[in-house]
Amino acid sequence: MKKKVVVIALGGNALISEGQQGTTAEQFENVRKSLDGIIYCLKQGFAVVITHGNGPQVGNLLLMVEASRNQVPDLPLGVCVADTEGAIGYMIQQSLTNRLRKEGIDRCVVTVLTQVIVDKHDRAFSNPTKPIGPFFIREEAERFHREKGWHIAEDSHRGYRRVVPSPSPLKIVEERAVKTLSEAGDIVIAAGGGGIPVVLKEDGDLEGVDVVIDKDLASAVLARDIKAHCLMMLTGVEHVFLNFKQSKERALSRLTINEAERYLREGHFPPGSMGPKVLAAINFLTWGGELSIITSIDKVKDALDGRTGTMIIKD
Repeated sequence: MKKKVVVIALGGNALISEGQQGTTAEQFENVRKSLDGIIYCLKQGFAVVITHGNGPQVGNLLLMVEASRNQVPDLPLGVCVADTEGAIGYMIQQSLTNRLRKEGIDRCVVTVLTQVIVDKHDRAFSNPTKPIGPFFIREEAERFHREKGWHIAEDSHRGYRRVVPSPSPLKIVEERAVKTLSEAGDIVIAAGGGGIPVVLKEDGDLEGVDVVIDKDLASAVLARDIKAHCLMMLTGVEHVFLNFKQSKERALSRLTINEAERYLREGHFPPGSMGPKVLAAINFLTWGGELSIITSIDKVKDALDGRTGTMIIKD
């Protein structure tokens, strides 16, 4: 029998904790702390495919690009996505390999640089919504808008961040490779940062575009294509909330597709943060998936056992 597959999506902000500078040492330490849930899934008999965000990391890389302008050639956003997909994949791959050895688990961990096709006519190209990079106070955000022409938006009452276009993912180019490696028993890291965004040209060639793809939406597409059992999205909070950080805040432990769609329409889940996670859960279940879970990076075991987190199920 084939093992049930769980796709575990690690949030980019979960890899850089609030208040940290985001140094390489800090990120390695955070990755190591995130592995308990992955190990638990492996010991429960799941095949594990890992995806991850890169919002803070790609934003920091773009700041480096700006700082070195006129000294070295510019790196376009799509290449920055590819660079951070490889770098974060390496951190997870090395950290997990070391942990598996200590646990006595003989498994290979492999990172697949993943291209993701988007529609070149997607309306998102003219409507930047996806936050990347660090948080700024209002004065800093306004200065970057004036000096660099960045689009800036408030992010869930936590501060201001740069926002860029984020078209919907359509297809994972390397989906067959991910599926083959997973079925062979390897632990695969794929679709990092939502994958490297590409469009199909008229002649069928792929061409990179300077946007970012939401990693949860891309994770749902990947989970669909490899026929995963569960999509688990790990972030900085333990539950999905109604009225997040407001006086009538309420944690949700279970949502049906209909309830999730209604709350999404009512605006409870912002497009730059929780909204894509809820939409990814809806998409995955609609496409035939069995279960979606949203919780914090340290609550995987409890969430799988039904003791915490937000479980999204079919009606």
